[in-house]
Amino acid sequence: MKSLILILSLLFVAPATNIYQFKNMKDINGKNLDLSKYKGKKILIVNTASKCGYTKQYEELQQLSELFKNKVVVIGFPANNFKGQEPGSNKEIRDFCEQTYGVKFPLSEKVSVLGDDMHPLFKYLTTAANPDFSGDIKWNFEKFLIDENGKLIHRFRSAVTPLSKEITQYL
Repeated sequence: MKSLILILSLLFVAPATNIYQFKNMKDINGKNLDLSKYKGKKILIVNTASKCGYTKQYEELQQLSELFKNKVVVIGFPANNFKGQEPGSNKEIRDFCEQTYGVKFPLSEKVSVLGDDMHPLFKYLTTAANPDFSGDIKWNFEKFLIDENGKLIHRFRSAVTPLSKEITQYL
């Protein structure tokens, strides 16, 4: 009976309406990553990988975070979903990003952005209404632009570079 009640209660959980509803996330150092502390700023969420053809975008992501620091927070979410291009541990990923690209913007712990073990945040991001497109992430370095109220407002495929006008026009 308790199991039935639990199952029924899960069926009636209200879907997320913004990213601030996602709790219990960790940063790359294992500390709490609370997205609600960024209320009032835009957030650019990017699924990242250290051994990808787009890995050099880390440099522009860092530049973007510095140039628009009063308007947007960049947060990288390392993921190993595409051809094993993020095989390292959280420490290895952090060290690579800091030493190779001078990354100072927040990084989450390694997550899954595709499949049965997809992180709940990415389930929301890939299904949330936006004027661009929805559905599965196709590759590393897809970008999700969140408004000051925690809602997805634009989505960009991997080839759109962080400093491109396609992104910066919204900052």
